Amino acid sequence: MSVVKINAITVPKERQERFEERFRGRAGAVESTPGFEWFELLRPQEGTDQYLVYTRWENEAAYEAWQSGQDFGRAHSGGGDTLAPAAANSAHLWSYEVIESAGPKVAQDRQN
Repeated sequence: MSVVKINAITVPKERQERFEERFRGRAGAVESTPGFEWFELLRPQEGTDQYLVYTRWENEAAYEAWQSGQDFGRAHSGGGDTLAPAAANSAHLWSYEVIESAGPKVAQDRQN
C-alpha cells in the first residue's frame, strides 16, 4: 500500500523565490529511486507561508531507503546560507497511508 510523505515548510515571503529556485535546480535523483511514485512542490496561495513538499512511495520501506541513502543527503544539502535560515526549525513531516485513490476516467469510459 502506498504511503505519502508531506513536508510542511514555513518560508518567509522574502525567501520564497530562493526556496523555489532550489527546487527548480534539484538533481531529480528521487525520480529514479526504487519505489518512488510521485513528487509535487505546492506553493501557498493565501493565508499561509507554508509550502508543502508531497512525495508518494510504494511503501514505507522505499521511503526509508531513499531517506537513508546518499541521494537524499545530496538533495537536502543544497541551498546555501541564503536558504538555510528560511527553513530552519520550520519543517514538519507528515506521514499518511493511502487507503483510497482516484484519477480521471479515460475518454472511452466517459462515452459509455
